[in-house]
Amino acid sequence: MKKFLLPVLLVIFAVTVSAQQTDFSKVQMKATKVAGNVYMLEGAGGNIGVSVGDDGLLIVDDQFAPLADKIRAALKGIADKKLRFILNTHWHGDHTGGNVAFGPEATIIAHDNVRKRLASEQKSTVFNTTTPPSPKEALPVITFDQSLSVHFNGEDIRAIHYPKGHTDGDSVIFFSASNVVHLGDDFFAGRFPFVDLESGGSVDGLTKNIGEILSKIPTGAKLIPGHGPISTIEDLKNYHNMLQQTTEIVRQKISAGKTLDQIKSEGLPAEWAPWGTGFVKTDRWVETIYKSLTAKN
Repeated sequence: MKKFLLPVLLVIFAVTVSAQQTDFSKVQMKATKVAGNVYMLEGAGGNIGVSVGDDGLLIVDDQFAPLADKIRAALKGIADKKLRFILNTHWHGDHTGGNVAFGPEATIIAHDNVRKRLASEQKSTVFNTTTPPSPKEALPVITFDQSLSVHFNGEDIRAIHYPKGHTDGDSVIFFSASNVVHLGDDFFAGRFPFVDLESGGSVDGLTKNIGEILSKIPTGAKLIPGHGPISTIEDLKNYHNMLQQTTEIVRQKISAGKTLDQIKSEGLPAEWAPWGTGFVKTDRWVETIYKSLTAKN
C-alpha cells in the first residue's frame, strides 16, 4: 500500500506537476491474476484492471502518461493482444493520466461527468492546485449516464454509475463471468478514503453507495480497490462499517455543538487508528466528514 501513497498525494489533482517531481523511471509494474479473464496491474497511482481474451485487451484506468510504455510492456507480458477499450472509473489524474498515451489506440469510455471534468479546468482549494483541460485524445469518446455494458472476452463487463461518492463521476466495473469487481476510488482497502468534496463527492453518498454495491456483489467475488491489495467482500464490509461508524461519531459531535477544531483534537477511538496510516490521516478524515455533513446544498 505504501508505494501508492506518494503518487496519490502528488498527482490526484496535478498530473503535470507531479510528473516533474516523481521519478517514474523507478516504478515497476506488477501483474497479478485476479480471477477468470481479469488481472490487476500495480505501479504508481490507481490499480489497473485488465480483461484478457480472444477479443483483445480492455483496461480499467491507466495511471500516468510517463508509465505508458511500462504499462504496455506489462500488458504484453500477460497477452500479446491489441488494447481495444479503456474504462475510466473517475476523472482523477492518477487514474486517467495515461489516457493521452492510450487514447489514440483505444476507445475511452467513462461517465458523462468524467468527460466534463477532464475537458475543463479543475481547481482544488484543498491542494491549492489547478489542473488544465485534457487534450482531445485523452477525453472519453463514449459516455453514459447510469450504466453501460461492453460485451468483450466472453463476458458482460458492466459499468454502473454511483453518484456523489468519491466524486460525481464514479463508476464501478463488474466483470460478470470472472466474478471480479473494480471499485475505483470508492474503495481504499483498509484505509480512510479520499472523498473529493470539490468534485461532487460526499461521505454520506459514498457510504450509501458502498451499501448498495455490497448488495450487488456475488458470493466469492474478488475485488480490485482503487488503492490497495486485491480484496474480498468481507474487506468491503469492514470498510463500509468504518464509514458508518466514523461518520456517526462526527455527526453526534456536530449535533452536540462542537467545532471542527474540537472534533479534530478529540480524534477518533483507538480502534480506527490503523485506518489513518495511509494517505488520508485521521485528522483529515475527520475534517472531510465534518465538511461533508455541514456543506450547504
